[in-house]
Amino acid sequence: MRSNLEERSAAATLRQAPRRYGAWLARTVRALESAACALGGRALYRRRHLRHGAFGVRREALVVPGLASELEGLCCVQLSDLHAGPYLRAGDLRDVVEAVNAEAPDLVFVTGDLISRGWRDAEALVGDLAGLRPRLAALAVFGNHDYRERKEGEIERLLAGAGVRVLRNRCARFQLGGAGLAVVGLEDLEEARYVDPQAARAGVRAGDLELALCHHPAGGPVLARPGCAAVFSGHTHGGQLDLPGLGGFGPAHPGARLRLGATTLFVNRGLGTIALPLRLGAPTEVLVVRLRAEGGP
Repeated sequence: MRSNLEERSAAATLRQAPRRYGAWLARTVRALESAACALGGRALYRRRHLRHGAFGVRREALVVPGLASELEGLCCVQLSDLHAGPYLRAGDLRDVVEAVNAEAPDLVFVTGDLISRGWRDAEALVGDLAGLRPRLAALAVFGNHDYRERKEGEIERLLAGAGVRVLRNRCARFQLGGAGLAVVGLEDLEEARYVDPQAARAGVRAGDLELALCHHPAGGPVLARPGCAAVFSGHTHGGQLDLPGLGGFGPAHPGARLRLGATTLFVNRGLGTIALPLRLGAPTEVLVVRLRAEGGP
């Protein structure tokens, strides 16, 4: 049996080096955000990226060999990188929530970076997220921004009031007839104090179909294994400013859908923005994934 020290050491190897920016860059970003907001940046962002017709609804089928009949057609809708703050406030996700509910989701996943600056920004999300209507549950994990001020517990409390459960190295399990479904949530690989896939999977039972949530796409290889059908991540904003010849702005975007052995990694471009109320070549999106049996409709 492995000791606690060995388990913690193994978990530490999963961590990604946190991105740290100098004080000058941080002040520059805040100045840009303040100036853009004064010029109507929030209204511009909402109109161009969060209204019906402005964000994309990306629909994917996930074929799972041997899928139990009770899970056929199960609908999972993912939101990511909301970045409540300068450019996203209360009411700005109303159209997004309507679009999610129109899919009649069984599960809704929110894969981190709920805030941009401080934990109280999450208060702006409560009213909108409370409008989500999944059949089973709305589940979330934290992203690197959500550890600002080390007030994750306060954000978790706010989300619980909106009916959204945060999975912090834990899983949520559902029994649907004879089929077990486990949704595993891993803490952020950059900023969490402790990342523990073993603890996150402690509630998974033999024979369960597993889905996993991890904000950072690097969690895909960490969580991929037989029995885990998919990992849902975000973090990259799809590059946010993805211009030919210049690359993206922010974390590298590995692609929208990647195969990792028996596991599919979905990387969501997200809904929010940082620094500027602008996205180019990386439209905002809602991801809808429906489970299908091999050879099914």
